[in-house]
Amino acid sequence: MRLYLLRHAHALEGADDAARPLSKRGQKQIRALARWLRGNRAFKVLEVWHSPLVRSHDTAGLLAKRLRLQVPLVATPGLTPGDDPTPLLRRLRLRQRSLAIVGHEPHLSALATLLLTGATAPPVITLKKCSLLALTREDDRWTVSWQINPDLL
Repeated sequence: MRLYLLRHAHALEGADDAARPLSKRGQKQIRALARWLRGNRAFKVLEVWHSPLVRSHDTAGLLAKRLRLQVPLVATPGLTPGDDPTPLLRRLRLRQRSLAIVGHEPHLSALATLLLTGATAPPVITLKKCSLLALTREDDRWTVSWQINPDLL
């Protein structure tokens, strides 16, 4: 199974954190990431989970549109910045099909660290805005396949 962890792209500032939309910079980041993914054929998913926060939903939606993905985009509880990733681990153990999760820091780093080491801290992976981490599970062991961030695109 392949799991992709994508931190949302750059968003506008705002008093209502949950309602912050992507900025023009964030939209540009997603376009660049989509171009890279298309060129490398490096992103194959059957579903995309995203947090209920606007910037995560917008990141998932714009990436799916740019890649012409015909997959479900699912608002998923437990993906906000302060959520404990442990319950998500249980759901991922049951999953066999490739999946992308669009979320936030520090949640995504804690999830990646949990999958790779069995503990949520100290973090062994951090994700900049619009960074994508690809993990592969064989049996019950997760490994890093690759990671890309917007500075490299």
